[in-house]
Amino acid sequence: MGMEAPSRSMDDEIDLTRLRAGRKATVVRILGGYGLRRKLETLGIREGVEILKVSSEFMGGPLILQVGNTQVAIGFGMARKVIVEKQEARSKKSEERQKR
Repeated sequence: MGMEAPSRSMDDEIDLTRLRAGRKATVVRILGGYGLRRKLETLGIREGVEILKVSSEFMGGPLILQVGNTQVAIGFGMARKVIVEKQEARSKKSEERQKR
């Protein structure tokens, strides 16, 4: 029996539109084709990258994100295709692993 990777709860994964402003998260998946992935990559958004949601507009407007030292804006439709893991969830899992 080998070591199993910790399972992620679907509750910990949300799309960027559901992340609250001022919260950090890590990109875990991008639900889109080559064009979308390439566009997001030019903005610094790719799997494994930590982002901070700075703000968002009400009712489907653009979201402002901080990626590293840069702030970028992406549309609501693109943001719905970026799946992230909330930072609090990641730190809880790390604590659980250390207790074992």
